[in-house]
Amino acid sequence: MSQFEYPRPQLVRDAWQSLNGEWEFAFDHEQRFSHPGDPIDWSARIVVPFAPEAKASGIGDESFHMACWYRRTFELAARGARTMLHFGAVDYHARVWVNGVLVAEHEGGHTPFHADITDALAEGRAQTIIVHVEDDPGDLAKPRGKQDWQLEPHSIWYPRTTGIWQTVWLETLPATYIGSLRWTPVFDGFEMGCEVLAGGDIRDNLAVSVRLLHNGVLLAADRYLLVGRAANRKIVLSDPGIDDSRNDLLWSPERPTLLDAELTLYCGDEVLDTVRSYTALRSVAINRDRFMLNGRPYPLRLVLDQGYWPDTLMTAPSDEALRRDVELAKEMGFNGVRKHQKIEDPRYLYWADRLGLLVWEEMPSAYAFSPRAMTRLIKEWTEAIERDYSHPCVIVWVPFNESWGVPNLTSTQAHRNAVEALYHMTRMLDATRPVIGNDGWEASATDILGIHDYDADPEKVQQRYAVTDPVRTLFDQRRPGGRILTLDGFPHRGQPIVLTEFGGIAFDPNAPAHHTWGYSRVGDADTYLARYRALLKVVNETIMFSGFCYTQFADTFQETNGLLNADRSPKVPLAQISAATRNVPE
Repeated sequence: MSQFEYPRPQLVRDAWQSLNGEWEFAFDHEQRFSHPGDPIDWSARIVVPFAPEAKASGIGDESFHMACWYRRTFELAARGARTMLHFGAVDYHARVWVNGVLVAEHEGGHTPFHADITDALAEGRAQTIIVHVEDDPGDLAKPRGKQDWQLEPHSIWYPRTTGIWQTVWLETLPATYIGSLRWTPVFDGFEMGCEVLAGGDIRDNLAVSVRLLHNGVLLAADRYLLVGRAANRKIVLSDPGIDDSRNDLLWSPERPTLLDAELTLYCGDEVLDTVRSYTALRSVAINRDRFMLNGRPYPLRLVLDQGYWPDTLMTAPSDEALRRDVELAKEMGFNGVRKHQKIEDPRYLYWADRLGLLVWEEMPSAYAFSPRAMTRLIKEWTEAIERDYSHPCVIVWVPFNESWGVPNLTSTQAHRNAVEALYHMTRMLDATRPVIGNDGWEASATDILGIHDYDADPEKVQQRYAVTDPVRTLFDQRRPGGRILTLDGFPHRGQPIVLTEFGGIAFDPNAPAHHTWGYSRVGDADTYLARYRALLKVVNETIMFSGFCYTQFADTFQETNGLLNADRSPKVPLAQISAATRNVPE
């Protein structure tokens, strides 16, 4: 990715520098080294931010890797009072040195971290950064998502990702700066919550000015004093009261209206820091058995998206590739995606915000239950929610999927406690979005009941869900996927029911059947499209469902049940897919 794609799109400064590109590199399979001064063989080269398993990294080694090292020198493009070093994501446990000084340590493969490296910088010479990463490929007690623990990818599991896989970058800051920014839309009052925290040297008489604009028209210009290091205020916008006028300011997939923001930090009349941001006015909620967007029932048409590419794995090949994925989902008739077992790059969320695509965000699973596994998961999930809270496209949080990591929900109280705890913790961290405690089956604490059902027969699907008494016939008597839908003590309370996984039709005319995987298989494009049309017609017309999520967006390695090939070329014309998705004539 080029340095012109700002990696943190909701808190933008002009003074920054990308460190993507060629680094020195070394595997450390025997974990012989623990310090930069050790005799590491730096003869290999890697292209950051691509993982060593990815072909685009220049290495392309998909075998097991216990640990690795990175090194590069760099010249500072600019110096300020402070210099911050940022990592978008490093899988899994990272330690970072600058000029021999340990500046950061972070555990968690999907969330960002940073370090103030000002005091470690050398005068009059190039700077050296060294990163050590430990990532045990057999550790099932860490959040790892779809990364396979077997040597060769099998079934629905994919190649591993070791080390740096998102952008590394530098930022020049003043001594006192805007450290974080959080937006909270309040639809009922036509208000925008704005929370600003200052970082660095906290001074007396700090204030922040906030300007909100829509298409260049000023909506608000306020100035707030900071108490300590924080200012937390609501900005009241002019509410026209009637939908036709309200819709000009509301965000939705059909009209993704963003509000531009300019924030300036002052000490008295002295300007200390300036950042650019954006937000949107929208609400998501549950009302009885329907999902609500901006106060109105909104049918969800989602597609399951793994977020992998053939040559770059979990890292997108470019910013344009992220944008194109958002565009393709919309062109296929979907209004949202369920990002599956992955905390996606913020640049994807930026394009979903800007182009209008709903996103369900799901925590990558750990698989071996233990207090340590849950502690790791809670830490990383908390960081993910903090990172993505302000993105209007994110509408649902999903901490668990299909009982992964909590396999004994029907019999083990500790597993049930984990799901209930994560549900309530997520609702505590963000009271503005629905939460699905465990998606697919064995639901307990949840705002939406997600069902996974890969029956390939449209008639059977229609019969299963066209019931007059779902509480008795569906939840008590039938078990899609062979699992009970709700745990004892947690009967269906009228929450929206969403078919959150179905379909999974494998079709790849260029690969032998034994090299592909899917939930069902067809051999030609006409049959493929006919099966998709029939399934989508049933699901769209089933009154019980307030939405659906089709499996899946694109082929992912051996899993060939995507609507698109792995290179994002369509298997059948996009217009035909879109018509079937929306259940309308072509």
